[in-house]
Amino acid sequence: MKQRVVNTVLILVLALNLYVGTRHSLKSAETAGDADVYGQMHKFSTVLEEVRKHYVDESMVGYENLFDGAMDGMLKKLDKNSAYLNAKKHEILQSDTQQQFGGIGVLISIRTEWLTVIEPMPGGPSLKAGVLSGDKIIQIGDKSTKGFQIQDAVDLLRGEPGTKVTITVRRGEDEEKVIEIERAIIKTKSVRDLYGRGDFKLLENGIGYVRLTSFSGKTATELEDAMAQMETAGMKALIMDLRGNPGGLLSQSALVTEKFVKSGQLIVSTEGRNGQLQDKLFATAKTHRTLPMVILVNGNSASASEIVAGCLQDLKRAELVGMKTYGKGSVQSILPLRDGSAIRITTAKYYTPSHRIIHEQGIEPDHKVEMTDDQMRDISMQRSPGGYGHLSEEEQGHVKAAKDLQLEKGLELLLEKIKAN
Repeated sequence: MKQRVVNTVLILVLALNLYVGTRHSLKSAETAGDADVYGQMHKFSTVLEEVRKHYVDESMVGYENLFDGAMDGMLKKLDKNSAYLNAKKHEILQSDTQQQFGGIGVLISIRTEWLTVIEPMPGGPSLKAGVLSGDKIIQIGDKSTKGFQIQDAVDLLRGEPGTKVTITVRRGEDEEKVIEIERAIIKTKSVRDLYGRGDFKLLENGIGYVRLTSFSGKTATELEDAMAQMETAGMKALIMDLRGNPGGLLSQSALVTEKFVKSGQLIVSTEGRNGQLQDKLFATAKTHRTLPMVILVNGNSASASEIVAGCLQDLKRAELVGMKTYGKGSVQSILPLRDGSAIRITTAKYYTPSHRIIHEQGIEPDHKVEMTDDQMRDISMQRSPGGYGHLSEEEQGHVKAAKDLQLEKGLELLLEKIKAN
């Protein structure tokens, strides 16, 4: 009995010492101040070890998992564009900018809580396997996709070329179909015509149309090829569609813009901490085009898209039609780490030639034309190579009746300019 009492007292004393010691370590670090890096690191290491010792689920407290979580949280607290990229996410990012990756070739969005196919890429594995626009992907492998974010789907659908993935799609009200797709190398085109192909046929009255889906490594070259093709056909004016374009490489935004402005013209400047000028990008091309232009933008036009739109609007080189852009005017630098991971950190902000700030402000169009996300999806399905005949009668009716009000306004403005000339 006495021994039991002694043991109990010893346990209580040890517990009290642990509590007091931990509290003292944390308090010392907390009072060390922001400038005391050693005190803060001591606080971090103390918390790390306490979590490893006492957290209920031992499988969650490996050093790699805890450090990844700490870095992710640290960078997310800075701003929504800074992030920690593990090795897999870093590899995906590199593949995207190089316009090549292993996958199934499909453009997806979230609609009524489900992953929805907006467009199977022409000639891609999905289209060959029978995936159609409007299909709801309700399962990938054995995982339900309800509540998925786009990145969740990307992580599961991409993989080594030659490997297979099984998806379950829902068509119409109750038809479900299980489709096995073999992944392949997907080489994307960032410059497309109205129907997602490479025909670049002129629209009415000699008006050309190009859609830039991103600013990747070959965007400027692809645009030049498309422009040459339309100029040969007698193009009189141009619509550049940047709707839904999330941005990409800063260098490519400059190469695209300089096709339409004089050599030596400032395109964009970047300023870092305390307004310190970091860089200025000028047009360097020997020749430029002077044909009338309209640029289509919406709330999903961001970053490099806003640089192009903002510059050409500043210089009154193009009129903007659509809705206010996203307002992502900051520069993210990718800093690789030795294990294949990387950190993406905001290092500067963009300014247009007239020194308008883009970040969290966006670019207001010259002609505001509202269109909802549902209307934009219906337009995409209307132009999809997969068609939409498999949809329910009600859904077919919506897609068939959809009108691209922003494109129509752009055509109207350019027609007036053509007639005036």
